[in-house]
Amino acid sequence: MNGRRVLLADDEAHITHLVSRRLESLGHEVRVAQDGEEAWAICQEWFPDLIVTDLQMPYLSGIELATRLRGLPQTAEIPILMLTARGYILEDEQIADARITEMLSKPFSVRRLVERVQELLAQSKGEKRDAA
Repeated sequence: MNGRRVLLADDEAHITHLVSRRLESLGHEVRVAQDGEEAWAICQEWFPDLIVTDLQMPYLSGIELATRLRGLPQTAEIPILMLTARGYILEDEQIADARITEMLSKPFSVRRLVERVQELLAQSKGEKRDAA
């Protein structure tokens, strides 16, 4: 499963630093965005296999980012793992409309996040292989 592309979008540098180092140690190519606009720009030229994004970010929220991505054929099917602050709950309709693959509350275990990323990448790889 090495060589998969993962975009981490979060304005908390300590989170992106820890998670990116762990994913890179597993052989993944990782890019980091500090806000939603930067994440959007990266996705326009570098199509990740999976996106991990915070909900609350400057300039463009995680939901706004997901909604934009779902509107483009090139990015519509990218799995999105959304991070939220504990106690911040999205409506089921918001999650469905933005087609968020999974939600994970902060604080979280880096190990658990990386496990979920690996599992989601394996699932999306299987789907792509089945479609071919």
